[in-house]
Amino acid sequence: MSLKKKPVTGMKDISPREMEIRDYVISLIKETYGKFGFLSIETPCVEHIENLSSKQGGENEKLIFKILKRGEKLKLESAQTEMDLVDGGLRYDLTVPLSRYYSNNANDLPAPFKALQMGNVWRADRPQRGRYRQFMQCDIDILGEPTILAEIELILATSTLVGKLDFENFTIRINDRKILKAMAAYSGFAPESYDTVFIILDKMDKIGLDGVKEELEKEGFAKEAIEKYLGLFEKVTPDLAGVRFLKETLKGVLDEKTAEDLETIIESVEAVKTADFKIVFDPTLVRGMSYYTGPIFEISIDGFGGSVGGGGRYDEMIGRFTGNQTPACGFSIGFERIVMLLLEKDYQVPKKGNKTAFLIEKGMPKEKLLEVFQKAEERRTQGDTVSINMMKKNKKFQKDQLSSEGYTEIIEFFSR
Repeated sequence: MSLKKKPVTGMKDISPREMEIRDYVISLIKETYGKFGFLSIETPCVEHIENLSSKQGGENEKLIFKILKRGEKLKLESAQTEMDLVDGGLRYDLTVPLSRYYSNNANDLPAPFKALQMGNVWRADRPQRGRYRQFMQCDIDILGEPTILAEIELILATSTLVGKLDFENFTIRINDRKILKAMAAYSGFAPESYDTVFIILDKMDKIGLDGVKEELEKEGFAKEAIEKYLGLFEKVTPDLAGVRFLKETLKGVLDEKTAEDLETIIESVEAVKTADFKIVFDPTLVRGMSYYTGPIFEISIDGFGGSVGGGGRYDEMIGRFTGNQTPACGFSIGFERIVMLLLEKDYQVPKKGNKTAFLIEKGMPKEKLLEVFQKAEERRTQGDTVSINMMKKNKKFQKDQLSSEGYTEIIEFFSR
């Protein structure tokens, strides 16, 4: 059996060039989010299968890489279902592990708790551009804060980070799950049909209003409900006026405070943002996770189809672990997609100090070699990067290669 050179489907090897960008983005994330008061934690990549299959992860629960029981616990002969064979799985996101971590450690954590978590997650998904089966996620969450202060802080922190990476004219779209439900109730849809309606609505950007109408009709919904529902989307605008329109139109169905909170979030972010972006109200924004209970948001970047980040409020998830309701809100950036976009635009990581290469002649005496190492160490203490390399026969090719790696100074050392 021959060994395979390529990585497993949906996974990838990472080159030094990409690692340079990844390491820089990670350091910028820690620095930026740290200034907003977020504290780093880490959770295991393997999670209890019961937690991963708790009907809180939406479609992701169909994509779990499950782990077989081991040793005497693995009883193949008597197993009746798949669940008899597994006891763990690779985490598909960081929110479920965070909820477990918080429920187990809440007494020792500050209140509210502002968490930063970065790590790989795994989904048995169909690989495509910007989507892998193993990928890094980066989440910030605020647990224990019931007010919209959490949403405002999360949006400001995330938009500040994206702005520092030289992305301009990006957009943050915002909605509220309560507004989604109120629009459906106002139009006459039964509560048990909301999920079906929202799945179709989520396709609006791809199939348009007519396509949504066609799919709702195929599901057999009443014509009056469909027309009333789509009539709302024809009249609502992607700004504060749109929020106010729905507040007025949905009176008696929508709690006015929900609309007022959304207005305050948008106004506050607009007033103090430091990056160049738009925040818009989007009543078609659904987000697939079933655990969202309030405001939801996504980031999109011009020229890239799909989002590069998203999140929202999930006040009911932690209570599933503790039995006590705990307010929670989070924002996740699409780390892999952002790195991919930076690579595509040939992003150059800001340099600290010079990059210098020392080329030493083969056979150099020990005393001379020691001098070279001492000179390299002196430069490193001054903040420079110094790489020591043996001189090759084809020096021109060697120097061209070093220059392509960002070395701006090349110094040759000879034996005499």
